[in-house]
Amino acid sequence: MQNSISYIPTNRPTTTMKLFIIAAVLAVAAAAPSSYKAYEKDYKYPEITVTSQSDERNLDGSSKWNYAQSDYTTREESQQQKKFIVTKVDDYGKETKEDVYGNTNKGSSYWISPEGEKLTLTWAADEAGFQPAGAHLPVAPVHVYELPVAPVHEYELPVAPVHIPFNGKGYKIY
Repeated sequence: MQNSISYIPTNRPTTTMKLFIIAAVLAVAAAAPSSYKAYEKDYKYPEITVTSQSDERNLDGSSKWNYAQSDYTTREESQQQKKFIVTKVDDYGKETKEDVYGNTNKGSSYWISPEGEKLTLTWAADEAGFQPAGAHLPVAPVHVYELPVAPVHEYELPVAPVHIPFNGKGYKIY
């Protein structure tokens, strides 16, 4: 008897055929038009463009830059290096003065709010810290009232005796 392998045809798809069908379905899904509108423009608001800008950087560390946009928004800022004198205290309480170089900034920005209000913000940042200024910024309320004065009692406090230790030879130890 001779061993022979016979092929019996079946109607079941093979693994290769299954992979081909899956790849075809994925290709059709990827090519289908999407309802996601990421690249369409929103015409509710006008397109804003930069109408002018400048940027100047100098070797001494100073710089200036500004820009203006088609919606009338503007911003400008300047920066300069400055020598600050800083007081440092070491672990033993000794104070030393040291020269440190840092930046000072000044700038302003102008824009129109969605409600149509024209807003201007100016600022400075230097050794006094960051100081913004603008009519739209909140201001802390000022309370004007007198603080109550505590009654003054005049009497002498008792003085505790002071013990000064000696080292045994008649000298005070401090």
